[in-house]
Amino acid sequence: MTMNDSLLVTDQDYERLVLLLQNTNSPTAAALEEELGRATLVPQKEIPKDVVTMNSTVAFVAMETGKESEITLVYPKDADVTKSCISVLAPVGVALLGLRVGQAIKWPMPNGELRQLQVTGIKYQPEASGDWEL
Repeated sequence: MTMNDSLLVTDQDYERLVLLLQNTNSPTAAALEEELGRATLVPQKEIPKDVVTMNSTVAFVAMETGKESEITLVYPKDADVTKSCISVLAPVGVALLGLRVGQAIKWPMPNGELRQLQVTGIKYQPEASGDWEL
């Protein structure tokens, strides 16, 4: 995995995700744990508005194909592909967590391909909207 800058995670998201990792056997759990281990923790009320946090709706592009997508990054219990709600334990969820608009990351997909994803926008971020309890 390569990235052009560090990633930021709110203290609240970090605490919830660590608890999630203690109670899961997902194949992507190790990747999420690695990402959290290198994250810079930021108090929830101080996170910049251009950072992908939990429950954010994020627009991104797959650099290899130019395909644009929009997803909401959620906890596994709220995942629903038909509503574009993608679990943080999905490979793309792990990849996008903590990135800022303009940042890109190379990330292995389930089929073994290495994809480069770039965040192009944050359509909704709970912290920016004052939704502190999501």
